[in-house]
Amino acid sequence: MNRLFRIFIAGRFALLGAVFIFSCLSLQGCLIPGNSNVIPVYTYDITNTYPHDSDAFTQGLVFEDGVLYEGTGLFGQSTLRRVELETGDILQIHELSDQLFGEGITIYGDEIIQLTWQSNIGFVYDKNSFELLQEFNYSTEGWGITHDGEHLIMSDGTSTLHFLDPQTFEEIGQLEVFDNDGPIARLNELEYIQGEIYANVWQTDLVARIAPETGRVIGWVDLRGLLTAEDRSEPVDVLNGIAYDAEADRLFVTGKLWPKLFEIELISPE
Repeated sequence: MNRLFRIFIAGRFALLGAVFIFSCLSLQGCLIPGNSNVIPVYTYDITNTYPHDSDAFTQGLVFEDGVLYEGTGLFGQSTLRRVELETGDILQIHELSDQLFGEGITIYGDEIIQLTWQSNIGFVYDKNSFELLQEFNYSTEGWGITHDGEHLIMSDGTSTLHFLDPQTFEEIGQLEVFDNDGPIARLNELEYIQGEIYANVWQTDLVARIAPETGRVIGWVDLRGLLTAEDRSEPVDVLNGIAYDAEADRLFVTGKLWPKLFEIELISPE
């Protein structure tokens, strides 16, 4: 199966995603109906650029202990990886069954949790050895996953985030994500950063900053222009992948099949 065709079949819900417009999105922010508050729209500065495996269909990204952990997708190519940030070298890899389409990952304690797309199966691995410790099930599709220190937070491609017990994996709550114009669908890769949930919105260059108490989008990050024309000389897919280095306060982003991973600093709107 050639690479372009793999990209094509990986375009989940392409018809639904053909038109996706945030009518309020502008560099001036978004007016909240009924008052004068605005939802800020952040831009970015690139502070560092690192190599990224251009064959990695990035579905999940985490930074811990000085290295990246990455979950990749596509049938027959899905993996869990430990990656050296500075070189992009794969330090350790676990391959999923060819019948599984890997999705988001998170690290909870000494374990890595990985979702799959439509198989309703998640995996728990030992963080150091990648030994499979446990499987669990969920009723929705699996897209992105993160945690707030107490609960796992999972996306399923809709506007709903699911809160799971990290021990039993039972669902204990849901959160509807919305902005001024209503629900925000196609929430994908997730990262919990300083009390907020960051979420890639599939098929856009936008990251939503979500208040976990209410589900309201309290900020947008506009990441248009990260990839240059030269970067796009080979087939690339959409922005997807957010990782945060809590110790050094560094934010990393990349995309599916992207040749680079970027360390960025967010710029507040004036």
